[in-house]
Amino acid sequence: MRRLASLFLLSGAFAMAADHGVRLKDLVTIEGVRTNQLVGYGLVVGLNGTGDRQQTVFSVQSLTNLLQRMGVSVTPGQITVKNTASVIVTATLPAFAQPGSTLDATVAAIGDASNLQGGLLVLTTLRGVNGQVYATAQGPVVTGGFVAGRTANSQTVNHPTVGRIPNGASVERVAPSTPISNTVHLQLKDADFTTAARISDALNRHFGSNAAVAENSALVSVAVPPQYTSHPTHFIAEIEGLSVEPDRIARVVINERTGTVVLGKDVRIAPVAVMHGNLTVEIQTVYTATEAAPFSPAQPQIVPQTTVAAKDEKSRNLVLKEGATVEELVTALASIGSSTRDVIAILENLRAAGALDAELDVI
Repeated sequence: MRRLASLFLLSGAFAMAADHGVRLKDLVTIEGVRTNQLVGYGLVVGLNGTGDRQQTVFSVQSLTNLLQRMGVSVTPGQITVKNTASVIVTATLPAFAQPGSTLDATVAAIGDASNLQGGLLVLTTLRGVNGQVYATAQGPVVTGGFVAGRTANSQTVNHPTVGRIPNGASVERVAPSTPISNTVHLQLKDADFTTAARISDALNRHFGSNAAVAENSALVSVAVPPQYTSHPTHFIAEIEGLSVEPDRIARVVINERTGTVVLGKDVRIAPVAVMHGNLTVEIQTVYTATEAAPFSPAQPQIVPQTTVAAKDEKSRNLVLKEGATVEELVTALASIGSSTRDVIAILENLRAAGALDAELDVI
C-alpha cells in the first residue's frame, strides 16, 4: 500500500511539471559542448601488503621502469614488493576546462591487489581518445570500503579495489570544442518530434520569427541574432532560461527485482474488467521420533508426518471505464488490496490483452 500511494505522488509531480513547463537547459544540450573521457595507467604505492602478487607481471615491470627513471637500476626478477598495485585511472574533462583546474579521478585495480586502502597514486598522465595528454593525476586514494581481518576470519565492506582522488587530477590542456558560430544547434536529450516543434516555436516567439528551425526530432537550429554576435554566451544563457512543455511517450516501467512500478500521467486504460485472486497450497512435513516399548529389542524410529493445507481466496474484481487514467487504476487496485507484485502481474496481463495504451518496459 505504501508503494501504491507513492504512485499518486508521482502523478501529482507530473501535473505540477505540466503547469510550469521545463527549462530548455534541462531538455537540450549545445552541439560541441561536451565532456571528454580521459584514461591512464599508473601505480598505487604504500599499500599494507595488499598489492599485486608475483603473478601480476606488468606491476613489477612498471615499478622497474619507474625506478629507472629516478636513477635506480634494478632487474624485475629482484622485486617482490607487495605494497604496489597497477591501476587504471579515469577522469571526466568538462568542456572549456582551463589548464590548472582540478578534476576528480577514479582509480581501479587491474591486477590481483586485494585492497587499495591507504595507497598513494604516483604521478600519472591521463590521455584522451586522440592519445594526447590532457591532465595529470596524483594523490592519496580514498576507498569507499575496507577489509578487516585475515584469511577466513575477515570481513569486506563495499568495494575496496576501487577508489577516488578528490581534486587529484590537474588539467594541462584545453579540451577540443566547437566554437559558437552564427548558428547554434540544440540537441534534444530525448528525441521527440513534438518536443522539437515546441522548442522551435518558443524560440521564434522570443527571438522573432524564422530564428529557429526544427531539423528533426533530435536537433533544433537557432540563428544568433545580431545583438548577440559579440557575446554569444549571453545568448546561450537566455535560451537555457526559456520554458517548454515536453511531450512524452506513455510508458510504464517495471522492475520485477525490487517490485517497483513507475507510470506516467499519460497512461490510459481501455475498457476492461480485471478479476484477481490467490490460491495458496502449503505442504508441511514434520519428523517425529517414536520410542520402542520398555525391554523391547526394537529401535526408535523417525516417522514423517505430512499435512496439506489449501486456501483459495475469493476473487477480487474491478471494472475500468473508457479513458481510465493511471490514478483511477491505482485507486482501484488499492481498493481491492493489491500488492505491488499484484500490480505488476495485472499490468503485464493488461498489455497482453491490448488494454494498456502505453509502452511496457521491464528492467
